[in-house]
Amino acid sequence: MTVYVGLHQPSDAGHFSHVILSINRLRRRQSPIGCGDWIMDSGAFTEIATYGDYRHSVAEYAEEVNRWAEMDTGLRAAVSQDWMCEPWILERTTRTIAEHQRLTIERYDDLARSAHVYIMPVLQGYAPADYLSHLDQYGDRLAHGAWVGVGSVCKRNRYPSQIEDVLVSISRKRPDLRLHGFGLKSTALASGLVQDVLHSCDSMAWSYAARRQGCNANSWHEAAAWLARLKRQPVQLAWDFVPQAIRAARDA
Repeated sequence: MTVYVGLHQPSDAGHFSHVILSINRLRRRQSPIGCGDWIMDSGAFTEIATYGDYRHSVAEYAEEVNRWAEMDTGLRAAVSQDWMCEPWILERTTRTIAEHQRLTIERYDDLARSAHVYIMPVLQGYAPADYLSHLDQYGDRLAHGAWVGVGSVCKRNRYPSQIEDVLVSISRKRPDLRLHGFGLKSTALASGLVQDVLHSCDSMAWSYAARRQGCNANSWHEAAAWLARLKRQPVQLAWDFVPQAIRAARDA
């Protein structure tokens, strides 16, 4: 599992091999990131949680994605403008899970048609059955071995079993998919099952931890220290799932 470190400052990316950066931090930047492998995040959490909608259209986001694709060869993917499905988010938008799933796919379709870099589709839902339904809605858009994000899990880090249930359900149905977990913390990543099922994840947990400890929540040094601790932390082995089946399907 590859960990993409979330950073506040794009200028800090050169200190890491894999990073994820929000489009909200990139719009005014005119120079390459300087990291060999990075993901552009759509800023979905900030947009939907704060404003209840996206302030920027798909076309505007696509323009930025393409600008960066031309300027920086390290850009591996741009995350589509998905709609989260946590209960409190639904209250904020006054929409349903089904509506958020539909909007997520609509924006993915529009963006995938015009972007010059891989657009990461995002599976949305809350209960495992919701994600399986969203898989069906995507249909053949998700090619064999596609790199696919799993949304609405970042606020469930205190309950790793819930994240495990979602990931296992998706993987049992589509073991070929390379799943990416958004916003995971060390608590969820202590699960061997989570690590076995995921192809990649991203996290800014280091910033929250630094702030709680009275340290600099914007310093890349804190991010590096957190990443080192993550690599050393004990991991609970998974017994109730066969990750070999996932690897075999991905390699097929």
